[in-house]
Amino acid sequence: MTGNLDKELQLHSRLTEVIGNIEPLDESAMLRAEHHLLNLTKPPGSLGKLEDIATQISGITGELYPDLSRKAIIVMAGDHGVCEEGVSAFPAEVTPQMVLNFLSGGAAVNVLARQAGADVRCVDIGVNADLSHPQLISRKLMHGTNNMAQGPAMTRETALEAVLVGIEVVDQLWQDGYRMFATGDMGIGNTTASSAVLSVLTGGSPEEAAGRGTGINDERLKHKMAVIRRAIETNQPDASDPIDVLSKVGGLEIAGLAGVIIGAAARRCPVVIDGFISSAAALIAASLCKDSVPYMIGSHLSNERAHGQLLQHIGLSPVIHLSMRLGEGTGAALCFHFIEAAQRIMSEMATFDSAGVSRG
Repeated sequence: MTGNLDKELQLHSRLTEVIGNIEPLDESAMLRAEHHLLNLTKPPGSLGKLEDIATQISGITGELYPDLSRKAIIVMAGDHGVCEEGVSAFPAEVTPQMVLNFLSGGAAVNVLARQAGADVRCVDIGVNADLSHPQLISRKLMHGTNNMAQGPAMTRETALEAVLVGIEVVDQLWQDGYRMFATGDMGIGNTTASSAVLSVLTGGSPEEAAGRGTGINDERLKHKMAVIRRAIETNQPDASDPIDVLSKVGGLEIAGLAGVIIGAAARRCPVVIDGFISSAAALIAASLCKDSVPYMIGSHLSNERAHGQLLQHIGLSPVIHLSMRLGEGTGAALCFHFIEAAQRIMSEMATFDSAGVSRG
């Protein structure tokens, strides 16, 4: 028991060290960006959210014209024991099948990533199958979580390890030259875990937090809400302790994505948040370190019912509204185009002086 406690303390110390490296955005760089935007040939603020993104990117990187051409969508994959309760329209076997689809380049996120000039990096953090592929980042901690409706999804130690996996994946990709990241997920049953995380951390009811996920009908949705309520009542997660929430009603891929977000912030890199599951991970990251939030860019508003509430609680404003609810990192991949547009405005648009245009 002492050995387990020592390891847990070591893991917590490592996480605390990384969080300690996250600094506020560079205010002087943001002021320079705002000044530059005011000098471009347009009315002040007329490009709306593109100008906000440009200023945020400068604050994150400390540069007016950062090179963010190397970008990676990190898809964390893990299974959920709560699928035993019949909360999804798809069987758990779909998780490993979709992982192989990501690795062969045939999933929606692969298509949209190619269009955006981004790379997809798939991490097996907890798939309930033994997978092997040259492109797979294998960091399996469990063969899926335990059934949270009957007890904790995982141990506290495993939850900490999962967060650190996300940080370590970002560190390796950063060493390889990547400077912008996005979150993606795969795991049948993960909207159930994400809804439970949302309910606990915001104090909302399971009925408000749960949505249709993979497209379940009214009867199964009602059942899903009851399962979430039972999981929370059974485990009594502590809302003031995000690691406790993760371990009791979370998921391995949710924990891993929280680590991706924290790791990107510690490296002063923007991280684009995908949909509902990624936003649940972002809520965990924000609860662990509020200074990580300014490094996040909310990509889109999902059709999952509680996603808007979740984004609002974090403090993110979505760029895109396309009624999507796929996950995988698809919304984040589309958002890359808007980020590139904001960067091109900064680097390519003429100023009033250079273009000989009179100011208003």
